[in-house]
Amino acid sequence: MIVGMRDFFDPIDPAKIEWHEHTPRSLSYDDGYFGRGDGLAEAQCVFIEGNDLPSRFAHLQPNEVFVIGESGFGTGLNILLAAEAFSQYAPSHAHLHMVSVDLHPLRPRDLKRATEAWPSLQSWADRLTQQYPPAAPGHHRLSLAPNIELTLMWGDAAACFGASTAMVDAWFLDGFAPAQNPAMWSEALFEALFKRSAPGATLASFTAAGHVRRGLTEAGFVIQKMEGFAGKRHRIVGHKPGTHPRRLLRQGHALIAGAGLAGATTARALAERGWTVSVCDPQPPASGASGNLAGVVYATPSPHLQAQNRFYLTALIRALAWFHWLGFPKDPSQGRLEDVLLHLKQARRKKNAMDACATGAWPAEVLSMVDDEIACLHGAGYIRPSAWVHHLLDHPSINYHVRAIGPGEHIDADAFVLANAQDAMAFAPLDGLPLKAIRGQVTEVAATPASLQWTQAHCHVGYLTPAIDGRHCVGATYDLHGEHAGTVASDDEHNLEQLKEHLPNQWQSLGGEQLQVAGQRAAFRCTTPDRLPIVGAAPKVSSNAWVNIGHGSRGITHTPVCADLLADLICETDTLGGLGVDLNIAKALGLARYSKKVDS
Repeated sequence: MIVGMRDFFDPIDPAKIEWHEHTPRSLSYDDGYFGRGDGLAEAQCVFIEGNDLPSRFAHLQPNEVFVIGESGFGTGLNILLAAEAFSQYAPSHAHLHMVSVDLHPLRPRDLKRATEAWPSLQSWADRLTQQYPPAAPGHHRLSLAPNIELTLMWGDAAACFGASTAMVDAWFLDGFAPAQNPAMWSEALFEALFKRSAPGATLASFTAAGHVRRGLTEAGFVIQKMEGFAGKRHRIVGHKPGTHPRRLLRQGHALIAGAGLAGATTARALAERGWTVSVCDPQPPASGASGNLAGVVYATPSPHLQAQNRFYLTALIRALAWFHWLGFPKDPSQGRLEDVLLHLKQARRKKNAMDACATGAWPAEVLSMVDDEIACLHGAGYIRPSAWVHHLLDHPSINYHVRAIGPGEHIDADAFVLANAQDAMAFAPLDGLPLKAIRGQVTEVAATPASLQWTQAHCHVGYLTPAIDGRHCVGATYDLHGEHAGTVASDDEHNLEQLKEHLPNQWQSLGGEQLQVAGQRAAFRCTTPDRLPIVGAAPKVSSNAWVNIGHGSRGITHTPVCADLLADLICETDTLGGLGVDLNIAKALGLARYSKKVDS
């Protein structure tokens, strides 16, 4: 029986290794990551040539997609070789998606050291190590080239592939030797591999162990023994019976309603996948809740790794990857990613953060305790949302139009995305969604000579950002019943009282009782009852309609991964290269969770 992905993950334990020059060896499995001889030549022979990839890549059609699956990511050598072969042999407009899994991934520093052994692959290795995710359970998307993507799944191989949606064309069955790691080479894995294989899919492995051959054969593969590499007795190749289908990446024209964070990230995700995009909004970009002077990129830690909390961690990691990938912020006027300090003023949040660190549910590369009262989110920070939105929309395939899109309007597009917050409720049947507009007010405080030196944002029950244009953002109110569109003095008083109570040193550096309010801004956040956004298809609106709404006050952090998820669904890459989030997260974000409210 195939093992499905659990809704509750265990923390990931990174690999424990020892080094023999550039060759890592697992202390847990007493096995090397590759042969002591020429590991690159062995991987080329066993996996690249064993799957006949150079010839198969050369015969791809423009816009055709080829999918590689791998059990045992290790040092990434096989993936780097596949990327190099694809760039060398495939037509320029073909696409490669790779999906690889590892239960005990290398730490970033160890991966970098391992890849230094292969100078011929260094440009690919640099792209990998720059985006390599921390050891957080679940799925992580990387882009190695415009037409080469990699999804890394940290977790049990059988569980991850058993719950995947990818249809794989070629398998790299790697990992530690079956004698050292019998738990991975299991019946559950073999069945999962067969289920996730397209007709005609091939496989290759360095091992020819009897129970591996029998297990793959019983799962349905046709297996053949081959002469091993460099004196080894045997290796295996195999295939799934059937005729291999040609699959093309879906592309077209998308129309997006809404030019805030959700609309801009969705537009950019689709444009990067080859779509042309029209973004429409009756106001200029980032005029709504995305228009605050500064916002914090952060998430609230928890040791409980069910889908909702995994989403928060995955979203933070993916948001930071987007910022680095797109070169934002480019200077302090757009923000800084120099950590966020979490002041744990509430007992529950303090316990959750400490437990998340102690259990490894949140990797040390992401979260650590500074002291008993403060945690640090490494690499997080604050940005100017309006600058980020304009940066996202600055793409040759994205056009912006100042106009509204109304219900009943004829939509001439291959995909129509509602990313316009609570305004989406004007489209039946979305008017049945339990969305709520929550008013919030941010107070802007004049900087002082001392406060101009700050580079880190602080989060407590509110937040404080470093200065942009000589002003700090202090926020924000969360008025469950407020309907007033303008600003009110009492909200400024509330924000400043919280600042004084929870960050007294910073309050004093800003002038204390002589602190100067330099401005304020009120807006309405679109929220859902469970505080998770709504992302997915809306077929009752139209056959090509989609939604990306309900991001509340965490839109900066949540929208990149949601844009990736939605773009995967629109492009139909969920069955090509797999989703950039695991299925339980995708389900938690879907419109179906409100099926009692909306028949969609």
